[in-house]
Amino acid sequence: MPREGSPDRDRIRVQHMLDAARDVMGFVSERTRADLDSDAMLVRAVSHAILEIGEAAARTTDAGRARASHLPWGQIVGMRNVLVHVYWAVDRDRLWRTATEDVPVLVSLLEDATRDWPLEESGPSE
Repeated sequence: MPREGSPDRDRIRVQHMLDAARDVMGFVSERTRADLDSDAMLVRAVSHAILEIGEAAARTTDAGRARASHLPWGQIVGMRNVLVHVYWAVDRDRLWRTATEDVPVLVSLLEDATRDWPLEESGPSE
């Protein structure tokens, strides 16, 4: 496993962000905004995956953020903070917009970042 603060550690975190973002897209595929009100499991799945994206972003070093400077790091971490610190009052309209509008754009940005940022060494991810 890459050491803390290593370029590979940041690259792995960006990959985790991409994996979780793709999960969000899968969770909301073929679903409607009304499903978010009627399906607690959908709310929790989407919320948790977005939280994972934000947590990985929050743990990415300044050097890693600079390497993928086109990502909206502040917005990503900000949404994570809302989900963690105001979990009891998450605006489901905002959650749906994030999942259906922002996350697909983020997937594209993350795909660009991972394509331009190969892993320097192989081994298990964290």
